[in-house]
Amino acid sequence: METLPAVLLWLVVSALMLAGLVFLLVIPAVYGPLLILAGAVVHALATAFTPVGADRLGILAAMTALVYVFGNPVLALGAREFRTSGWATAGIAVGAVGGGSLGAPGLLLGLVLGAVAGETLRLGRLGAGVRGGLGALYAILWSGLVTLTLALSMIGLFFWWVWSWWGLVPLALALSIVFSWQGVVRRYSAGR
Repeated sequence: METLPAVLLWLVVSALMLAGLVFLLVIPAVYGPLLILAGAVVHALATAFTPVGADRLGILAAMTALVYVFGNPVLALGAREFRTSGWATAGIAVGAVGGGSLGAPGLLLGLVLGAVAGETLRLGRLGAGVRGGLGALYAILWSGLVTLTLALSMIGLFFWWVWSWWGLVPLALALSIVFSWQGVVRRYSAGR
C-alpha cells in the first residue's frame, strides 16, 4: 500500500482520535474508543505497520475492549454502593432514552431523574429516591472516569510509540485523573 502524504495522514488520524474523545465526553463509551483505535489502524496501514505494528494494535484493541468490559460493571458497582434496586436501574434506562435526545446534559439529567423516579416508585419516599439518584450519578461519574482514563492512555501510548515524548502528555493527564480521584474516594469513604 502506498503511504499517504504525511499531512493528510496526520489530519485523518488526529480527526479520528479527537472525534473519539468528543464522542467519549458526549456519549460515554459508545463510539469513542473505537474511533481512537480506528485512528491508530489508519496510521498503521498508511505507514506499513512501521512504528505501530500488529502487536501494538493488539494492545490498543485490548484497551478498547477493557472500556466496554469495565464500563457497565463500574456503573453497576456504583449503583450498588448506594443500595439502589432494579427499579432504579429501570428508571435509569427510561431516563437514558428520554434524556438522550437532549444531548449530554439531558442524558445525565435523565439518568439521575430516572433513578430517583424508580426508587421513589418502589419505596414511596422521595428521600430514598434521591439516594438512588445520587447513586446513579456517582456510578455515571466513575464509569466516565474509567473510560476517559483508558481512552487518554490509548492516545498516549499511540503518540509515545510514534513520537516518543509527546505521548507522555495524555498519559500524564490520565494518571493525574486517577490520582486526583483517589483523593476524592478517600475523602468520601472517610465521611461514610
